[in-house]
Amino acid sequence: MKSRNDKVKILGTDRVQRPSNDWSATVHLLLAHIRRQGFRNGPEPLVLDDEYEILSLVHGDTFNYPLIGAVATETALISAARLLRAFHDCSKDFLAAHREYKLTWMLPEQHPEEVICHGDFAPYNVALSDNNVVGVFDFDAAHPGPVIWDIAYAVYCWAPFKTDPVDALGSLDQQIERAGLFCRVYGLSPSAYPQLVKTIVKRLEALVAFMVSQAEQGDPQFQDNLDCGHHLGYLNDIDYLNNHEHQIITMLMNLSTRSEA
Repeated sequence: MKSRNDKVKILGTDRVQRPSNDWSATVHLLLAHIRRQGFRNGPEPLVLDDEYEILSLVHGDTFNYPLIGAVATETALISAARLLRAFHDCSKDFLAAHREYKLTWMLPEQHPEEVICHGDFAPYNVALSDNNVVGVFDFDAAHPGPVIWDIAYAVYCWAPFKTDPVDALGSLDQQIERAGLFCRVYGLSPSAYPQLVKTIVKRLEALVAFMVSQAEQGDPQFQDNLDCGHHLGYLNDIDYLNNHEHQIITMLMNLSTRSEA
């Protein structure tokens, strides 16, 4: 789910103004919390009212699909996995520390609630310095959930297991190698690998259902996305993953065993 950047304004050299949403207050609490926990790679919440929010600018180079140049390097993949792990580690106690708050999330909470998922940890939502991912932004899709739920979508985006000619990168074997490297650097247990493809598929199905529900509720951007057939790309990717599930899992397990040898 790509960022909504059409109404983002850069203020000076170090601040960003964005429209506020029902979940913005919760996201501001989250951003403040992870900063207190030592995570300085995301935006700092500065101002929030009924119309706009102002955040500190996450500095660095930004990219989008197709993945070419710095964002396509192994260094970027490795640093992205490390950054996601650092964010998850700093988010683990957020719910316990904010029991007295009424928290509102854009996306539905998933169980078990092990961490706060970024929800859209994709190449277009990170900032790079040279080949290193040094920052992450756009926490609108953040929500509580299991670790593998967030990793699944990140792996889908970074491998990337995509079929659109613009979004795809490399052969299936190369995509699996990138997925395996991301998982190993993050520290995901190989025991979770057999569930990875199924979790990616569930995550994409949930994304398509969310797009449809938002369009039905009158959101013009999501209706435009459906009219342009963006959801069809996700459905094609679901078929791609289902058709190659055995090969993906087998190769991931083999890569894990090889790395331990």
